[in-house]
Amino acid sequence: MSDAIARGGVPPTAKQFLGHPRGLFMLFFAEMWERFSYYGMRAILIFYLTKHFLFDENPAYAVYGAYTSMVYITPVLGGYLADKYLGARKAVLTGGVLIAIGHLLIALVEGPTGEQGFYLNGFYAGLAFIIVGTGFLKANISVLVGQLYPRDDTRRDGAFSIFYMGINLGAFSGPLLVGYLGERVGWSWGFGAAGIGMLLGLVVFVLFRRELHGAGEPVSPALLTERTPVGLSREWLIYIGSVLMVGVAWLLIRDESVVGTLLLACVGVTFLYIFYRAAFTLPKVERHRIFAALYLIALCPLFWALFEQAGSSLNVFTDRSVDRTLFGWEMPASWFQSVNSFWIITLAPLFGALWTWLGKRGLEPSAPLKFALGFIQIGIGFLVLVAGAGENGALTPAIFVILLYLFHSTAELCFSPVGLSSMTRLSTASMVGLMMGTWFLSTAAGNFLAARIAQATGGEGVGPERVLEVYQTIGWWIIGIGIVAIPVSWLVTKLMHLDTIGRDEVGHGLAGEAELAEPAAAGTRPAGEMRN
Repeated sequence: MSDAIARGGVPPTAKQFLGHPRGLFMLFFAEMWERFSYYGMRAILIFYLTKHFLFDENPAYAVYGAYTSMVYITPVLGGYLADKYLGARKAVLTGGVLIAIGHLLIALVEGPTGEQGFYLNGFYAGLAFIIVGTGFLKANISVLVGQLYPRDDTRRDGAFSIFYMGINLGAFSGPLLVGYLGERVGWSWGFGAAGIGMLLGLVVFVLFRRELHGAGEPVSPALLTERTPVGLSREWLIYIGSVLMVGVAWLLIRDESVVGTLLLACVGVTFLYIFYRAAFTLPKVERHRIFAALYLIALCPLFWALFEQAGSSLNVFTDRSVDRTLFGWEMPASWFQSVNSFWIITLAPLFGALWTWLGKRGLEPSAPLKFALGFIQIGIGFLVLVAGAGENGALTPAIFVILLYLFHSTAELCFSPVGLSSMTRLSTASMVGLMMGTWFLSTAAGNFLAARIAQATGGEGVGPERVLEVYQTIGWWIIGIGIVAIPVSWLVTKLMHLDTIGRDEVGHGLAGEAELAEPAAAGTRPAGEMRN
């Protein structure tokens, strides 16, 4: 077992930068380039469907929703395979290779405007590679961040805020470059730039992987190299299976209803499995923490269903109904996808410092309370846009879209990095990849719901007034839900047992689950789950 895994953090002698292990900043840059590719491509995806393949709005929203949902379904499987076999490091590398192939494939099969057939199927194949690759990479790179720190380290939330700033640095620059190339030069230029961004992320990860100090290694290398009945090692069987999954994703991407059914089944089975393990194989305190994590996960779909209007209905509204002229030059609509990331980059260090400052004084809001505050802020953002929208067909001033993104960004800082940190903090070591994958599974549900909301804003003959009507309704509803979630957060915080979380470690390392288990629970634990 690696030193990083055994201790619950990198060795004390590991070199630091700005008070954090240097591995954090390697992961920062690797994820920055991956997010450059993802958000750059996402900024032009809906325009590529409507302006190049000439899709109507609702079918385009359906494809967009199926894609973004599946991107967040596959991390459940990727997290499980990393926990049991590959380890987070190999999983991240595998995912990066598949994502790069997907972006470059889309760039190579653009075809003439309006012509579908072979070119549309090639586009779907590229999306399928990205879907499966993200399944391996997305959950596990966050796991690597968590493994750099002991569970009771007060730097964890700050570290995830720094990591989240790297995510948003890529998300800020991606739409600017990929969006401009795609909208103004050529679609293949934009998608090609996204693929090159992913390749740069792989280079950073490979060259500086030593800074992880053993974090993310396979739990059992012997199990990974063991031959299976088909004559291949488990590792190669996983790689071949991932290519077959690309084919499955290629079939599913065009049918939103099938994706929705699959998503519902995945959510149900995964939640039941986690509940079973928590209720029957974990000691009381760890069980309570898993239940608290499941509460946070359950809030995810609602938050992301509203937040993810950015890439679909809000993107189209910005293109058609917002005054984008600056000094006589009209900005590409895709550039507004960078506004959220600008606010995150600007505010993330302030939020990270604020949480640390409050934490040292015992005043930091709990994760459930931060979630409730995030709901209220995202609702305010929608209402600000509605209040400033142009009337009688007039274009909406761009400042109101920018203000919407400001409130949505502060909401995101109360939600996403806090959620990532909570999954690694509240999970047992044997379930951390699965829990992180489930976090992204709930995000998938949010993206699926986001597509349904976007479809409610569009359609033939529907103007911007319909978009504003929907935004006003969901704005008031989410504020009400946030207010109700405030008192609930106090109850959930008790389940987190924050006052004893540091004592769950032996010395500086994680205690084995057997040492923490109640006698009855220890007797029912399956073999192989004792290791932390």
